[in-house]
Amino acid sequence: MCRALALVLLLGCFSVQGALWTITYPRPIDDTDERTQYPIALLKLALDKTGVNYELRPSDRILLSGKAMRQLRENRQVNVVWSMTDIQREKDLNAIRIPIAKGLIGLRVFAVNDKKRAKFKNISSIEDMRGFVPVQGEDWPDTKILQANGFNVFTVPEFDEAYDFLKQGRGDFFPRSVIEITPELEKLGKGSNISLEPSYALYYPTAMYYFVSNNNKTLANLIESGLRRAKADGSFDKLFQSTYLPVLDEINMSERTIFTIENPLLPDDTPLDDESLWYTSMQ
Repeated sequence: MCRALALVLLLGCFSVQGALWTITYPRPIDDTDERTQYPIALLKLALDKTGVNYELRPSDRILLSGKAMRQLRENRQVNVVWSMTDIQREKDLNAIRIPIAKGLIGLRVFAVNDKKRAKFKNISSIEDMRGFVPVQGEDWPDTKILQANGFNVFTVPEFDEAYDFLKQGRGDFFPRSVIEITPELEKLGKGSNISLEPSYALYYPTAMYYFVSNNNKTLANLIESGLRRAKADGSFDKLFQSTYLPVLDEINMSERTIFTIENPLLPDDTPLDDESLWYTSMQ
């Protein structure tokens, strides 16, 4: 009996290790988009740590964040998505609660129209900041966070429209995560009238996680196991530091005044007490 049970467990282990895992993530608008390179690299690192046989590939169609989350809920086109968390998303999907960018998704600097840069001089408080109109996407968690903190938010249906409206002088600033802003401004080009405001930032506690369907616990466990192994051996932190510390230096993050605001959408299960999961020089 014991031998039979051992054989079953061995065969089950072999099945998990030997099976080909096809893992599909949302195809970005541009396959060279730098914003997707780190999440993909970290996902590869985590999967490699598990020793499973896998194929990681983009979806057949371009999927922006909102649609990707809907497709994931319906088990269509993708089976993993990375995105900023909120209470509703963690109800709808299985969040792997290891912040993949160590909370930098909540550290926001400002894309501004060059004609409005002078308006940002001599800001001394969050009350001063509330006098400016941020541009955000209609269904983004950031929109509700800013509104809850007293900002009059100008919303747009699609991501690209935010920069288009900013170019037209509508709204005052587009708060973008420090992990997003540089490639976005580079894509706009040197001839654009949009640039990086040099002196200020907003911070709210939040996390970007990998999400999978609530029906795919096995994949969730696999990714979490790989991430924790990468944390344990230092390879997670090495990838994070090599990717993002130069970015923080480039935008002079250490010289900026940071205004911290509340995040009412932060789920109770967010692992804020585990300092190893967060970049701690933000507040």
